[in-house]
Amino acid sequence: MKVDKYSIDGKVVGQVELSDEIFSTEVNDVLIYEYIKAANANMRQGTHCSKGRSDVRGGGAKPWRQKGTGRARAGTSRSPIWRGGGMIFPRAPRDYTITLPKKIKRAAFISIFSQKAKEGAVKVVEDFKVADGKTKNIAKIGNALSITKGILVSGNPDAEDSLLKRAIKNIPWFKYNHVSRMSGRDIFYSKEIIFTESALSQINEKYAKVK
Repeated sequence: MKVDKYSIDGKVVGQVELSDEIFSTEVNDVLIYEYIKAANANMRQGTHCSKGRSDVRGGGAKPWRQKGTGRARAGTSRSPIWRGGGMIFPRAPRDYTITLPKKIKRAAFISIFSQKAKEGAVKVVEDFKVADGKTKNIAKIGNALSITKGILVSGNPDAEDSLLKRAIKNIPWFKYNHVSRMSGRDIFYSKEIIFTESALSQINEKYAKVK
């Protein structure tokens, strides 16, 4: 499969061949679902917490004697049926992390790449640098490439990566991932996937089948 290669001015300067074993495989919806479910779960803090009857302050003394008052018997003022009492089934902090096997993650990424390629969402741009980390410079590039809800996947070294990340983080319609820390979730939910040439070559090395 071939896609157009763009300059940072949005002009087509050539074509790039996409690997068929990465961008033209059969899309496995089940694997994509499992990956997205795990990614969503791993984003949860899991710090939710409510107090049960043993956690609420007070309630140590029996409110009144067992018999003779005409009232319903009560052993504590912190019973769940009392105002100010604890919850019956309180929420406790928990870890929602889902760990997927490496082969499942790899296959899910390939399915996501293939789906986006079939949708015509994949574009390749020449490698570029953002020297000063200014948002307006990266916004011009995004506008030139007609980005509406896109993600830029770069293969720049770490020093250049920090400037590019800073330049793009204030743009609501443009996300940024480094190729070594790609989020399949971000790619799946984006309408345009912009790979730099260096990122694409690293993806080919990482996801090509070992022969």
